[in-house]
Amino acid sequence: MNTTLIISQARREGRKVLLENEAKTICMEYAIPVTTFKLAKTAEEAINFAEQIGFPVVLKIVSPDIIHKSDAGGVMVNLKTAAEVRSAYGKILENAKRYNSTARIVGILVQEMAAPSTEVIVGAVKDPQFGQTLMFGLGGIFVELLKDVTFKVAPITREDAQEMVTKVKAYPLLKGYRNTPPTDIDAIVNILLSTSKLVMDHPEIKELDLNPILVYEKGAKTVDARIILE
Repeated sequence: MNTTLIISQARREGRKVLLENEAKTICMEYAIPVTTFKLAKTAEEAINFAEQIGFPVVLKIVSPDIIHKSDAGGVMVNLKTAAEVRSAYGKILENAKRYNSTARIVGILVQEMAAPSTEVIVGAVKDPQFGQTLMFGLGGIFVELLKDVTFKVAPITREDAQEMVTKVKAYPLLKGYRNTPPTDIDAIVNILLSTSKLVMDHPEIKELDLNPILVYEKGAKTVDARIILE
């Protein structure tokens, strides 16, 4: 399903916030690497998908009425067996109904549990004055704590993307610091370029958040993706 179709379907349904599986499908179309995921409609499907993806897995609620999944008890991580997946599936549905009894449940996302690594964030916001503006910084606690981020107005060049990465104060950490191995800077640059193309191709995107992106010595994986339309 291509990006234009996903966006127009959301519009028809009166939704401004895309579902996570929709946002990740769009990422894949723009060669932005994401964790492997499948949308399950039943506990049996969830178990089946978990076995295909490989344990451990993460389960997440998918609902247009539940934006903050964790607040709703809609996320369960590090599930290592079919029994754990079945139990988590039921628990997430229970939690969701308790959180919002009228919430529409599309399904439950079964996603690979990515190995821990250095976390970064890539974002975009449509500024009334400058248009689509990209943001890069260290993810996780560093975003809140250090406010260590860089910005560029889209579209960006490869040189712009490299500058966004090298200009954060935490760049030495990305290059490899003490016990932390170096991260794949090229993978980050490519994600920034792909994000730039995505928001330029689709000016109806008001906000985009890829956070966290886990960056490894080779490659990267987007764990969470959020897209908000105008």
